[in-house]
Amino acid sequence: MARQFYRRGPDHRAGAPVTFLDVRRRFQFRSIDIGRWVTEPEKQRSAALFYDALCDLMTILGGTESLISLRGTLALQYGTGGRPGVSAHYTPATRTFSLAKNAGPGSIAHEWFHAFDHYIADKVFTDVEPGAFGSKLWLTREDIVAHPLNERLEACYRAILLDPTGNQPSELFRTSAKADKAAGVYYYSQPEELCARAFEAFVQDATCKNAFLVRGTKETDEAKLGLYPQGEERARTNRAFETYFQALGRALRRGGH
Repeated sequence: MARQFYRRGPDHRAGAPVTFLDVRRRFQFRSIDIGRWVTEPEKQRSAALFYDALCDLMTILGGTESLISLRGTLALQYGTGGRPGVSAHYTPATRTFSLAKNAGPGSIAHEWFHAFDHYIADKVFTDVEPGAFGSKLWLTREDIVAHPLNERLEACYRAILLDPTGNQPSELFRTSAKADKAAGVYYYSQPEELCARAFEAFVQDATCKNAFLVRGTKETDEAKLGLYPQGEERARTNRAFETYFQALGRALRRGGH
């Protein structure tokens, strides 16, 4: 039985069926690779889910198609290129995000932000190592390239990684570091992971709802542990993201991209 994913948002395709070719053409992804174990009916169904989810993300961000594919640099894999025990991941070396066939849905927003955070790094800083994330660089460098959009993105990183005074680690960071310590890992408190989870919360809180795009920032075990922003901190990070992406969307539309 095919799983259903809750969605509440505009009709992007007038109910018409779409294929992964339509997804690629609309957003100009560099490539889309579908695993050989994905059956034809699964392909048709998942193409429609991807199409709607990416259109919903574009709507939420107030952006354009080129934002979603990061100016055609991003590649998608579905049901292929997976890692054991990992439902979704982003690979900086190939600028590819991959979703497992059965476990990946709901992970698009998280992995897309990793791709964005990687893509934007050399627009925010100069002399950037390949594979670096803007969020991680922001913690260690102060030579941000002066630009109004970069200042707004910096405000996002600050809201997520630091407390309101800007002098201490955020509640989200402290809670995540505690969870890492308990599990004996360094994962949840990595700056790029903190930012991807805060972005998930922002997307899930939007008026447009899509469980194939994002879910799990409120009711999951991770959410109950405080691994997503909560309360006033969540409101603050949501406002920062809203301000940044609306400004970015306006700039992209003015530029005709």
